[in-house]
Amino acid sequence: MNIIILGGTGFVGRHLAAGLRRDGHKVIQMGRSAYNSLDNLVELLKPQDVVIQMAGANIGQRWNDRYKTELYHSRLHSTQVLAQALDKLSTPPKQVIATSAIGIYPQRPCGEPLDEHCTEVDDGFLGQLGQAWEQASATLHPSPLIMRYGVVLGKDGGALSKMLPAFRLGLGGPVATGEQCFSWVHIDDLVEAYRWALQHPDVSGPINVCAPQPLTQAEFGKTLAKVLHRPFWFPMPEKLLKLIFGEGAQVLTHSSCVLPTRLEQFGFKFRYADAKSALSHILTSKINESRS
Repeated sequence: MNIIILGGTGFVGRHLAAGLRRDGHKVIQMGRSAYNSLDNLVELLKPQDVVIQMAGANIGQRWNDRYKTELYHSRLHSTQVLAQALDKLSTPPKQVIATSAIGIYPQRPCGEPLDEHCTEVDDGFLGQLGQAWEQASATLHPSPLIMRYGVVLGKDGGALSKMLPAFRLGLGGPVATGEQCFSWVHIDDLVEAYRWALQHPDVSGPINVCAPQPLTQAEFGKTLAKVLHRPFWFPMPEKLLKLIFGEGAQVLTHSSCVLPTRLEQFGFKFRYADAKSALSHILTSKINESRS
């Protein structure tokens, strides 16, 4: 199929495009510049069978009021322009896949999981941002499948690449209390979820893309330290997090206990369902690549 990934030049987009090309699809990756001209976007969309929308400023940066506005604008503006472009097409794409995140859910400790049946929205910034983005995505036609990501783990980007330097130095430890729940997904399983989605074009609405075994941040950190053969002892207090990340520290302190109920009900199987297997695979891949 002809597939366009909008906002597809980052960490997830690179892996997704590579995986889809291996399957024989013709894939175009576009950054946010695709939204600068409505007419140009229409031309880009005309030959496409599938549109994947994941454009948005990086949530993992230091936040201030200006950057929070950018987080909103980059998501809502791009989705609004995409809706206008899709409406101009005489032949719409067969499928639209939009992006969101599990931060939309109310915070819960591990042991009190939520899934797609939950209609409550967290009253913090992450929840409000996710709700606004999904409401914008709901205006797209055809009706989109909305992929709600957990924290994406991979060897060349995302949260793990920021954690590794400290852990390799033996400075890993609990973030804030360490009790906040951590719902994550291996990048390979995320790509597989998109492959699954392409085979189920009639499925729409939100779907959680996170491993079926959430765990506390401290448990995740201990697993990472064990795989690296490093100690786990150096705490990162919340006050220090706020000095480094500003309001963006809540990305690390938000407690998300989320399950991929819809995916599993459809028969999807996670290759990396637990943190040890996921981290061992990622870090072994890094070691082997560095040796070669």
